Amino acid sequence: MLEIKGLCKYFGGIRAVDQCTFKAETGKITALIGPNGAGKTTAFNCISRTMTPTKGEVWLDGERIDGFRPHQITARGLSRTFQISRNLADMTVLENVICQSRVKGWRDLFKPAMSDEEIEKALGILEFLGITRIAHEDGANLSYGQKKLMDLAALLMSDPKIILLDEPAGGVNPTLLEEIIGHIRKLNEQGLTVLIVEHNMELIMRLSHRVVVMAYGSVIADGTPDEVRSDPAVLDAYLGGALEPAA
Repeated sequence: MLEIKGLCKYFGGIRAVDQCTFKAETGKITALIGPNGAGKTTAFNCISRTMTPTKGEVWLDGERIDGFRPHQITARGLSRTFQISRNLADMTVLENVICQSRVKGWRDLFKPAMSDEEIEKALGILEFLGITRIAHEDGANLSYGQKKLMDLAALLMSDPKIILLDEPAGGVNPTLLEEIIGHIRKLNEQGLTVLIVEHNMELIMRLSHRVVVMAYGSVIADGTPDEVRSDPAVLDAYLGGALEPAA
């Protein structure tokens, strides 16, 4: 579904992303891993066009999208989260979710701020994620983990066919981590394609169908979790043996 070809992002002499090439297959969960500074989030930014790539190509379902604006990419079915929640603190959870609804045309600008259809859809998503109880809570009052779930709910309002998750489990407690894993797995079972950046190796090895490894802006390995876990070059280069066999 998503194909990255020779993606580069340079900041002066710093090559944050350098000739990055990989694929995220339709209906699969693909993980993008690597140490801090490997270029993972920068690659995400270039794919979603929140950052302009220096060069390279991004293809979604056979259509090149690296020249599009972020809202045009979202309209084609690709949505993403960020490491730090970008919720509007003075709006409720329900309002934050609904404001991510896809605008289908200029006539939508004349509709109510929250239509009955949008409210019903948003409440359905919140129920799926188990957070209906905080629907009318202000974004400013949420815990870190609740903000992560709200961000995921907002993502789903745009009816994506592929979602890019930037450290969805970062900073959350073990109980919530299991909930997030369950939600991602269920969404994938329903046909949603997932590309995920995450430092939690145990999560990645349990959840992913394929793992792409980055270091110093480039892809150094690409394979199944078992293949990556046992790749001497990956372990010796920068993971330091951190990939232990899954329980």
